[in-house]
Amino acid sequence: MSKNVFALFAALIAAGSIAHAETMVEDTDGNGTYSIEELMVAYPAMTAEDFAAVDTDADGAVSPEELSAAVEAGVVAE
Repeated sequence: MSKNVFALFAALIAAGSIAHAETMVEDTDGNGTYSIEELMVAYPAMTAEDFAAVDTDADGAVSPEELSAAVEAGVVAE
């Protein structure tokens, strides 16, 4: 029985990792922030208005902290 529980647990972890991987944003230019183009790869429905809402300091780029806050607040669907 414990082998079955372990197998189920491992499968759930793997499924969660795959789901999380779908929303990973890649910093393709390596500047430490995300452009709208980079975010649209992970979030295809993102609009310019959505980007502006996430870019809370209005510097034209989204920091990892801004993105995390937006996901936690539900501004960006995970």
